[in-house]
Amino acid sequence: MAFVDMFNAGRASIDDILLLFIYLELGAMVGIYFKTNHLPIRFLLYIAITALTRYLIGDVSHHRTPDVGLVYLCGGIFFLALSVLAVRFASYKFPSSKAIGATGEAVEADKDK
Repeated sequence: MAFVDMFNAGRASIDDILLLFIYLELGAMVGIYFKTNHLPIRFLLYIAITALTRYLIGDVSHHRTPDVGLVYLCGGIFFLALSVLAVRFASYKFPSSKAIGATGEAVEADKDK
């Protein structure tokens, strides 16, 4: 419906584009879940970062002058970015004991290697 509203209006604001990114990330997350039966936490963090960015842009450009709330929003985005970094490092350093096969099913990893 958001895309149809943008199409009917004949223009898309930055808020609309960021909303479409949120929908895209939700769709990608659902697709990966159905393909691998795993829900990657990174996608939820990406969605949260995009949502906070959308709120930040909308708040600064439309509503009021920047104040301490701007610092809180930027701190939240920075904290989520650090969380993505921590999750990626942890998955690299401590990989899952189950590997994903070519069919998308979880298979036991070879412990001989």
